[in-house]
Amino acid sequence: MTARVQSVPFDLGAELAGFGAGAGAGAGAVVSFSGLVRDEDGRLVALEIEHYPGMTEKALQAYGEQAAQRFGLTGWRIIHRFGRLEVGEQIMMVATAARHRKAAFEAAEYLMDWLKSRAPFWKREIGPDGPGDWVEAKAEDEDALSRW
Repeated sequence: MTARVQSVPFDLGAELAGFGAGAGAGAGAVVSFSGLVRDEDGRLVALEIEHYPGMTEKALQAYGEQAAQRFGLTGWRIIHRFGRLEVGEQIMMVATAARHRKAAFEAAEYLMDWLKSRAPFWKREIGPDGPGDWVEAKAEDEDALSRW
């Protein structure tokens, strides 16, 4: 059970294979989600993602531990990237393992909602004309937390 923050790309297949192999003897389900930089109507070239080293890892580790306790996970992994990420590149990955699929799916959604709304990352859009505005929190992301 680990959280990593890194600038370099990761191999999704290798990460999931390693995670699945170590998911624990009681695991009956593994769920994963991978987030990509998406283009917004042709106006996005890349995202610039910043964070506070140490603080960010600690926050992600706490979210994972909370999910493990709440959903009875046998394993979890969070990987989140920082730096300049081009359109189509992976930003992050969440993987959860539990005895049953419902818990694994719910835990993955729980982690995604917390990461989207509360993880200490700052994102700035980079368009064809260069750096633009910092991305503001969205109301729907905040609303998603209310179900937990």
